[in-house]
Amino acid sequence: MDIPLLHELCETPAVPGREERVRALVQRRIRGLFDSVTTDPLGSLICTRKPRRTVRGRPATRVLIAAHMDEIGFYVRHIDAQGFLWLNPAGGFDPRNLFARRVLVVARGGDFVGVMNAGGKPIHISTDAERQRVPGTEEFFVDLGMDPKEVRKKVEIGDFVVMHEPFVELPEVVVSKALDNRMACFVAIEALRAVQSSRRGNAIEIVVAFTTQEEVGLRGAAVAANVARADIGIGLDVNLACDTPGVPETQRVTKQGDGTAVMVQDSSMISDHSLLQQFCALARRHRIPHQRAVLPRGGQDAAAVQRAARGARCIALGAGTRYIHTATETINKGDLQATIDLLSTWLLQA
Repeated sequence: MDIPLLHELCETPAVPGREERVRALVQRRIRGLFDSVTTDPLGSLICTRKPRRTVRGRPATRVLIAAHMDEIGFYVRHIDAQGFLWLNPAGGFDPRNLFARRVLVVARGGDFVGVMNAGGKPIHISTDAERQRVPGTEEFFVDLGMDPKEVRKKVEIGDFVVMHEPFVELPEVVVSKALDNRMACFVAIEALRAVQSSRRGNAIEIVVAFTTQEEVGLRGAAVAANVARADIGIGLDVNLACDTPGVPETQRVTKQGDGTAVMVQDSSMISDHSLLQQFCALARRHRIPHQRAVLPRGGQDAAAVQRAARGARCIALGAGTRYIHTATETINKGDLQATIDLLSTWLLQA
């Protein structure tokens, strides 16, 4: 696996509506994999690979793979007289994970590292009741550590903010902000590289949509799917791995180290049963570690593909991820490889 590529993807800032840096990075790294690459009006990158072989008596199936480029973040909504930046979320945050964070402000005057905290008293002068209260996201602000006049020269309303945490590779896992969903961009690229290098070649038409604005309602995927009019859709996204202390085993969804997660159902979509059976059978045949997953809450881009235009048969794949929507999202490297292997194997045999 090209872990340095995943590293670069995760550390490139891109919130919903401002995915241009990740889009440019993906464009550089997919050269030679597709026959055509275009950008749609919402900023999604639509990449098409024509069939390399034909199956007699059968027209080529069009498969749309959706992998969103955006990460949860914030937009600057106010700059006060002291130069503090007040924020509006773009995506879902648990405020308990926002205290004392380093952030990156991507602004008209450059990229600036700042610190995020909530308004209120420090521990030394706060009461027990004040310390137990969890503030809302609207109470967090960013301190850039510069003169207020300089702040107003360099930052304006509408600039965006992401977590500023390093990508870390540990013996069995990778840890980073934005693995949701740069993991999917990475898996799509690695799977297409495997297809490209195979002597067998693809008999289907493969369209990969690196989509925008998934974290605020699957918006980019809806537009891309209406244009692609695919027969089959595959959503690539992280899945929950709640196999950690404090969570009942019945609610773990996936277990890290048990392989790629083949989605049965989430709150946005029920996978096509025949595709589910097909993917699981293929995984067993090729000894690719896999597990079925039911996610009670949460959705992904395949839901938009499933309902677009005339509709499509859809399924979702991904790697179980611990601590989702935090700056320490964690994925097992074996699960990541299994996701790449299952997707590429299916694309070559479909």
